[in-house]
This record gives sequence, C-alpha cells and structure tokens, in this order.
Amino acid sequence: MQFAIVDIETTGGFPAQHGMTEIAIVLHNGTSVEGVYETLINPHQPIPPFIANMTGISDAMVSQAPSFETVAPYIFNLLQDRIFVAHNVNFDYSFVKYHLQQAGFQLQVPKLCTIRLSRKVFPGFRKYGLGSLCRELNIPISNRHRAGGDARATAHILDLVLQNNGQRLIQELLKRDNHSQTLPAHLPEVQVSQLPQKPGVYYFHDQKDKVLYVGKAKNLKKRVLSHFSGLDSGKKRQDFLRTIHRVSYTECPTEFIASLLESVEIKRLWPQHNKSQKRFEQLWGIYHFEDSRGYHRLAIDKKRKYLQPLAAFGLLADAHRMLWKLVKQFELNASLCFLDQTPPDVLPDAAHYNQRVADALDWLQSQKATFVIRDKGTLILVEEGVFYGMGTVDADLALHEIAQLKPHLTAYPENEVIRSMIRNYADRYPHKVTHIVNN
Repeated sequence: MQFAIVDIETTGGFPAQHGMTEIAIVLHNGTSVEGVYETLINPHQPIPPFIANMTGISDAMVSQAPSFETVAPYIFNLLQDRIFVAHNVNFDYSFVKYHLQQAGFQLQVPKLCTIRLSRKVFPGFRKYGLGSLCRELNIPISNRHRAGGDARATAHILDLVLQNNGQRLIQELLKRDNHSQTLPAHLPEVQVSQLPQKPGVYYFHDQKDKVLYVGKAKNLKKRVLSHFSGLDSGKKRQDFLRTIHRVSYTECPTEFIASLLESVEIKRLWPQHNKSQKRFEQLWGIYHFEDSRGYHRLAIDKKRKYLQPLAAFGLLADAHRMLWKLVKQFELNASLCFLDQTPPDVLPDAAHYNQRVADALDWLQSQKATFVIRDKGTLILVEEGVFYGMGTVDADLALHEIAQLKPHLTAYPENEVIRSMIRNYADRYPHKVTHIVNN
C-alpha cells in the first residue's frame, strides 16, 4: 500500500472561507518513508493572531510563499494513487480537496484517519489527539503545530499501527461499505454501527452531552450515515460535524410516529442545529362574545394565553375561511363578525340572530372530533380535535373507551406541525382511523 501522510496549517476551520498557510506530505510505501514535501503557502488573507501564536507562522513569513494554485499540480501528483492519511483526516482532506478543486484538480483517493486507527490498535488511552497520543506512544514531535513536524509524527503513528498487525485493519477500513472514515473524529464508530435499520428519532450530542440536532428516520442507520457523506466545505456543516461526540436514538414502530416524536423533541430541546420547526407559532382563534347591545358576535384574534378560542388555526387565512363558512352556512351578519367593515343599515333581531350564532357554535363544536389512528400496534389519540398522545397498545383493547386508552398512552404537547401531520395522515389513510362518539 502507498500512503501520503498529510498535515496542513490554515487561517481557520472552514475550507470555503479560509486558506492554507503550510502543507507537508510524507510519502510512505507501507514499510518506510520514501520522501517528504513541505512548503509554506500564501493564503492571501490575514492570519488570525491566535493561530499565528499557536503555529508560529506569521503574515510576513507567507508573504513571499507561493499561492496554493502554483503548487496545486505538484501536490495533486503526490497524492494521486495513494491513500490519504491524516490525524482527523476529514479536516485535512476537506481543505486539500476543496482547494485542489478550486485550482482545477479533482482529488478522488481513499482516506485513512489515524485517530480511528489508534483507537482500535491502542485502546484504553484517555485522549487520542496528536499531542496526547504521541506522549502515550513515546513519539517525539519537533515543530509541534507546524505541518512538517505534525506530518512526521503522524507517519510515526502509522508505522506503529503497521507494526502491530494494522495492515488487515487498514484493509477493512478502506472497504467501500465501511463508513468509519467518513464519521466525525469524536463520534465513536460503535455507536453508529449499533444503530438499527428501523424507524425512529436520533439525537446528536456535543462534548457536554447537550443535544445539537434531532432528526427522524425511516432507517436510523442509513439516515445518520447520510449526514456524513459528501463534501460540504461550508462553515455551518463543518462546525456541526466537529462538535458531534455522541449519537443516541429512540426506536419507533413507524415513520409517522417518528415524525410526531421529532416535532415534540425539537420543541422540547430547541437544538442548536435544527432550523425547521424552531419558530414562534402565532396561532389565530375564532372567539365568541356578547356586545353591549346584546348581540352574540364572532371575531378572529391572535390566540391568547389565558383565553380558549372556539377553534385555533396556524394561518390567519384559514381562520378567515372558516369564519366566512359559518357566515354563509348559518346566515350570520358579516359586519357583526368583523368581516365587513361597512356598518349595516339595519341590524337583525337580536334574539333570532343569537340563535343562528348558537347553531353555528354547535356545528363548530361537532367538528372537534375524537378519534384514534391505529397502525402496527401503535395508537394516536385526538380528543375533541386536540392531539392527546400516543403509545403501544394491545390488539384487543377497546378503542371506544377513552378512559381505558389513556393509561397506555404517553401524553405530549400539541403544536401546529403535529396538527397538520395528523390531519393529512387521517385524510390519506381513513381506514386506520376509528371515530369515537363523545358522551
């Protein structure tokens, strides 16, 4: 096997925004080092002070160095037909691949991470960062945080791996169906390998075990792995990947149950990297009141914390459509419902009009159905138009007795996304819906 052990220094952490200041490539034939290439690179952008202090590379040092485009052909030739090796390989590979692509070269070579190799060959160490690992293995590092020094130390680690029967392990890691090389450096491979290929909700955690992201899946293992495929060099994705330290999951009987639980969990945990469903839900309601003249009136207003509307809607337009439906169906006065701003010439008789409003309210109440959705041993309960909860139930459980159903269900808070999903699912699969007559 032919290896190219790579280390780079950069102006920041994201290939699309930052440049390289130095690169070193150690060529290794599987037995010994064949050659070393290293050079400073002019990134054509300032080096942040904290990076300059850490690496010792200053703006003055790189001012006369070649740009990456100048050395790209030579670097591409060195890496071609070799296995790209680095400590936390996804970082170095993403930078080199991106900047080679910008220079007109498409790098497609297998990659190998010495962090993951070391965890398998030298288990039990507290940390596997380059400095910590070299201390554990008694590997001297000269010029720490410089590309040449770190690349040579990484080559030494690869030597020790190969000397400890690591060749077979390397071959396993390089198989097309082995995903370990694409995983974030801090995410244990065993957690991903143990994910079931079933529906569920998954959670990415950071170093302090705080949930960073919640997602739902038809196939948990396949969906989690999909987060790490491809080469997105943007800041958002790179920042996301480097903060993942753990993945956990909740298995669900169906993808629909997973969708409902995902929505509940996003609202509960408010994860940093979830964007959808993370917004304030301004609901609108239809309210009923009696004015000073004795007329019962209907009006649309924002849903208030301590006022329960006759019906709630996620969109103002939906509330207007429903109120106009009531006006037409029960011959209500549009002006008395605040739908027509023109004052009426003659008001209807209050007693007769109030009866029509009462009929409209009765009809509106009748639309708040109580029903269950049953699928693959799971039950979703909607009580008087409001999502109550869900759970696993026995097949012989009587569906018409709500009091008997509730102890088997977990209650969850409702939101507009859940309302919409249940409404659409019930319309799509009516044979899974059982209506319950309210007593």
